[in-house]
Amino acid sequence: MGRAVVHWEIGAKDAARLQTFYRDLFDWQVHADNPMGYGLVITGGREKGGIDGGIMSAPPGAPPYMAFYVEVDDLEGTLDRAEQMGARRLIAPMPVEGVGRIAMFQDPEGNMIGLIHPDMPARKA
Repeated sequence: MGRAVVHWEIGAKDAARLQTFYRDLFDWQVHADNPMGYGLVITGGREKGGIDGGIMSAPPGAPPYMAFYVEVDDLEGTLDRAEQMGARRLIAPMPVEGVGRIAMFQDPEGNMIGLIHPDMPARKA
């Protein structure tokens, strides 16, 4: 069995505007009431196998992006393997309060992919 995609994320030039856009377009719930303005998106589709995500401001100097996060058992080992296969490490493993630890790499085609090792395993659909 392969590794599950457990989260998606959009980095935007104007996060508040894009949060409103997707909320209104798809009737998603967006909770951005945190100090970083990270918009946690509840799609309402978990019972159908869907996943939730987030919309945030892209880091300064970075272009807008879309990424997905794959749950792995070993962040560092997965990053090392990805690099051996031609990827580039973007974010070393770091803690995210209430979530677990995350990391990111850029695949050989330039796409950003997130890795997550959660505090608790992902719910099974």
